[in-house]
Order: sequence, then structure tokens, then C-alpha cells
Amino acid sequence: MTTTIAFIGLGNMGGGMAANLVKNGYAVRAFDLSEDALAKAEAAGATRSTGAADAVAGADAVVTMLPAGKHVEAVYTNDVFGAAKPGALFLDCSTIDVATARRVIEAATAKGFEMVDAPVSGGIAAANGGTLTFMVGGEDAAFAKAKPILSAMGKAVIHAGGAGTGQGAKICNNMLLGATMVATCEAFAMAQKLGLDPQTFYDISSVSSGQSWSMTSYCPLPGVGPQTPADNDYQGGFAVALMLKDLKLATEAAASVNASVPMGNAAEALYQLLANKGEGGKDFSSIIKLLS
Repeated sequence: MTTTIAFIGLGNMGGGMAANLVKNGYAVRAFDLSEDALAKAEAAGATRSTGAADAVAGADAVVTMLPAGKHVEAVYTNDVFGAAKPGALFLDCSTIDVATARRVIEAATAKGFEMVDAPVSGGIAAANGGTLTFMVGGEDAAFAKAKPILSAMGKAVIHAGGAGTGQGAKICNNMLLGATMVATCEAFAMAQKLGLDPQTFYDISSVSSGQSWSMTSYCPLPGVGPQTPADNDYQGGFAVALMLKDLKLATEAAASVNASVPMGNAAEALYQLLANKGEGGKDFSSIIKLLS
């Protein structure tokens, strides 16, 4: 019998994820506030729903991919909990704050449902290609049920621990990414001012102790290393606004547990400056323009 999945939130990430569920044999009932997103999901083989509750009714599992914690909490409280059939599994793949993730999972558990927080890493290309990494928080039994569904959308599904730990892993990872990208951009900008050719500096540092993913997989200068958004005037990729969102989540989480994150704080401040200049839609590697 085909498993039916309600998919709520069909934006740049969710649209590709829902399409991959269809490709892997799931029956997907899709909903989004955007007519264009719904049309694309329908073209990919999903069934259009008239609302979130309509999508959820009778579904075996519910996957959500929403902008922020307030949206996740509202959708589950107002639509999902009341419409879901007994035994339905909930998977929230949004990137939100840890406290809200835990609160929604606790509410779902109290109503007799199993739920995981399962934020993703990999970006739009990985969402379309089914090669995302999922960091999953939740009970062992819920993770075991969620893994086949997540595996249909990704290359790696890793159990981080209890409720909220998926979100914790995601924001720690992206704080590290944001800080290393800033440092990478600083180094390239300084190298050029010291008279080094960017490609020469890349050839040296990419095989030395300064090597990082930000340098060798996502170089912030055009024409250096593998093709990246830098080669397309910083269009596409992972937007500055999204990096800033994740850095704010990270610094808020750090404050809540009294963790010292000076590099995370510095990265947040720099990305805020870039966003304030109207560059929120550009790829986050465009921070090099601020530092050059």
C-alpha cells in the first residue's frame, strides 16, 4: 500500500523535496500559500490540496518546510493536530529555534503522535537532486519511522539525539559555516592586497592547514576552484538573508545556554551589515565584497 504524505511548504527547498518523494513512490498531497509553488508541485506529480488541514487529513505522515518557528507552531496547532489521523508521523524539516521545536514536539507527543525535527543541509541544488543531509532530533522509534521518508529526499540521515537536537546541530553547523566563510573572504582579500594571485593563494592554502569547505568547495572568488555562485555574480546558492537568520538563531541559542560564541557574534554582525546594504538576496559568499 502506498504511503501518503502531506507536504506543507513548497518553496525553493520544499518543492524539490516533495518532487523527490513522488519520484520514490510516495503519494504526496501538497499545500502552499503560493499558487506558483502549488502548480509546480502538481506538475511534479503531487496532488494539490486546498489547505493545510485538507492535505493532512488521512495522510500517513506530514512533512513541513516553513520559514520560521512561529509558522511551524501555528500550522501544527491550528491545522495538523486536529486533522491528522491517529498514528500519523510528523517531520518538521524547517530551520527554527530549538525551544519552539521542542515545544511543538512535546505538544504532538501529548496528543499521541510521534514527531521529529529534521532540518537540512545542502541547499536548493541538493533539495532538487535528493542529496540533502538531514539532522534529526526525536525519540528512537520516531527516528526509525522517519528515516525511510527522509532517505527519499537525501543522501545522509543522521540521528542527533532527542527532541530539538536536529535544530541544535543545524544552527551550530551553519554558525561554523558563516564564520569560516568570513575568515576565508578575509584571507583572499588580504592575499590580493599583499600581491598574491588568487589562484596561486588557492593552490597553496587548499592543500595547507588553512583549508576549509568554504575555500575548496565554495570559493568566494570567481574563476577560482570549482564553480560556485561567485561565478554567477553571487546569484543562487544560499542567500545572505538565510545565513543571517541561522546566525541569529545560533546566537540566541548560545545566549540561552550561556555559551561563548565570539566568532558567531562577529559573523552575525557582518552579515547584518551586508543585508542592510540591500544584499540579502545574494549568495552568502558575497560577504567578500564587504571585506575587500
